[in-house]
Amino acid sequence: MSVDTQKIIEIVKQVKPLFLDREGSSQIKVKGVADFVTQIDFKVQAQVKTALYELYPEIQFMGEEKDNSDIDFDGDVWILDPVDGTTNLIHDFRNSTLSLALARKGVLTLGIIYHPYSDEIFVAERGKGALLNGSPISVSKRQNFSECLISIGTSPYYRELAKENFRIFEKVFTDCADIRRLGSAALELAYVAAGRIDAYFERSLKPWDYAAGMLLVEEAGGKVTDYKGKPVDITGNSDIVAGNRAIGEILVEKYL
Repeated sequence: MSVDTQKIIEIVKQVKPLFLDREGSSQIKVKGVADFVTQIDFKVQAQVKTALYELYPEIQFMGEEKDNSDIDFDGDVWILDPVDGTTNLIHDFRNSTLSLALARKGVLTLGIIYHPYSDEIFVAERGKGALLNGSPISVSKRQNFSECLISIGTSPYYRELAKENFRIFEKVFTDCADIRRLGSAALELAYVAAGRIDAYFERSLKPWDYAAGMLLVEEAGGKVTDYKGKPVDITGNSDIVAGNRAIGEILVEKYL
């Protein structure tokens, strides 16, 4: 069974007013260290889940704000992060996104990342390339690490990793053009796919953080691996390294 990508894009874009609701984003629940959820997270997830089930009731739904213990990756699975960058949302630091992927028997077939503040929508279908607002995008072609803009992820839920993370960040910063931290793994992966960032890496991301962005990077000509350069298993948490092939390999071999 095929899905109508254009209809999925329409569902995704309907969440924009929710992201702009400052009252909803101020209703906060603490889930853990630096781990927050707002009423916007719940509302976006409920709206998208309902719309997807109306179109495709047979496809399973994995969402950040639900129990996913019953998910079977041998079947078809939607993978949704309703608000990737909730801390950004709380602070009105406008780098929050919606990330939606479709996996079929463990293989990513569709990835959509929507940045409601800029109205940019990144879309990838397996074998069909990656698009930004309908126009083709590709990863950067830079080969010289000293010329590269590298995005880092601080793994804020895992403060025990801070010492090692920042040791790596210092080494990378010393050797590259500069570093960035956007606070949304999905957005950072989308920017890698669009060639705005040459590479991005972060420890211990969850499938809804990286699934859509992983397909985007791959369809834009890049590569996504774990910190050892191995393929990523989308069914669970993973360290993520994404970039054009040359710069991703340099990160794995020299810094991680």
